[in-house]
Amino acid sequence: MDSLEKQALQVAKEIVVKFIEVGRISPANFAEHFSEIYGEVLGTVSGRRGAADGAAETEDKSEGRKGV
Repeated sequence: MDSLEKQALQVAKEIVVKFIEVGRISPANFAEHFSEIYGEVLGTVSGRRGAADGAAETEDKSEGRKGV
């Protein structure tokens, strides 16, 4: 496991813990949600996904501000 995977694992753990604390995830369905959250975090930090989406969102927001 490389450094990026370890960091993604730590972030995913912290997110899941917060969701459990606020009642969005229960210990009973932890495994189902953890793998999805870990996959999203790892994909985002490694640049495999989300880069194009993030650029599109930034453009949309900046265009909205120009019109105001």
